[in-house]
Amino acid sequence: MEQDYFRHEVNGYFDCGATSFPKPAQVALEITRYLNEVGGPYGRSFYGRALTVSGVIEETRSLLAGLLGAKHPERIIFTHNATHAVNIVVKGLALKGKEVWISPLEHNAVARPLRRLKQDGQIRVRFLPSAADGRVEPERLLFSERTGLIIVNHQSNVNGVIQPIREIKKKAGPLPVLVDAAQSLGHQTINATDWGIDFVAFTGHKGLLGPTGTGGLYLGGRHLNPLIEGGTGSRSESSAMPGFLPDRFEAGTPNIAGIYGLRAALLHRPVPAHTREDFLGLIRAVRRLPGLMVHAARAEEHQGELFSITSGGMDSSTLGLRLYEDYGIETRLGLHCAPLAHRRIGTFPAGTVRISPSVYHSPRDFAVLHAALTGISAGA
Repeated sequence: MEQDYFRHEVNGYFDCGATSFPKPAQVALEITRYLNEVGGPYGRSFYGRALTVSGVIEETRSLLAGLLGAKHPERIIFTHNATHAVNIVVKGLALKGKEVWISPLEHNAVARPLRRLKQDGQIRVRFLPSAADGRVEPERLLFSERTGLIIVNHQSNVNGVIQPIREIKKKAGPLPVLVDAAQSLGHQTINATDWGIDFVAFTGHKGLLGPTGTGGLYLGGRHLNPLIEGGTGSRSESSAMPGFLPDRFEAGTPNIAGIYGLRAALLHRPVPAHTREDFLGLIRAVRRLPGLMVHAARAEEHQGELFSITSGGMDSSTLGLRLYEDYGIETRLGLHCAPLAHRRIGTFPAGTVRISPSVYHSPRDFAVLHAALTGISAGA
């Protein structure tokens, strides 16, 4: 039966924009090894296993620094996720009386903390000028002395648009720029040092293929007040947070098991089972299906590895349910925690069905997804 084929023979998970699956096998093995065999704290003790743990965490910090083009690993601080990292910047900078400029495709990880500051009368929020797909147009940027921060979602989690980060920073000059790389890191190149980026927030469980509960923040040298204060294992004689990195922003015991898993993901990245051309070919094929609309970048060179679809004949919830119940294909439905983006591309409040593949998906998997959408498009 066709439905059995779709459900049992194909990797039907297309929700990697929410969290990547599957992970490299070594991720779970390393988490288990830490919990069952290694144990021990980080930065608190000086016996063998504690030093082993500290070595693994610092190695992971160095691996992340290399991935971000950061010359100083101590400028990478571990967080629970990208949202945590964004909040450290937004609430740690002196923004009172300032304007914060954001792209029109920002996630609620950015929109909600800014809304709080705006409600409290501390900031004014303004939108960066953009094209119809939400891609910022650097040639139209003009900032004033009141600008306190610029925030840009490197890759949209709704339509996959990749923003021109380097060009935006060139226009911003000395003004601080925060890049939300939750969707892009692991897929797109970022060179924080060469580009002059001040902050990069990222998560470990999406493009990096690590476990949930891991993430980080790159600090380019701007002064920030810590969001959370507490024990660090350093300067314990003082009730003040240490002034040096990374300790100033790493109060409390970190997610050691998760960092073990993240290190394994960084060291064992799989060879992608499909090419960029395979993915772009999938988008082109879906565009040709009657009754379906693709929401993606206007130009393919600006397209990241996810896109959304809507149907002229059914709402997004029904479309997503059909994909799952009839074909075993798992997608993300609705507003994707990014109502600003949906307002910009005209899909608010109904939202879309998001297609976000894994590096493990093959052209055959794309063909199966396309066949499912073809069946739905034809009214099957």
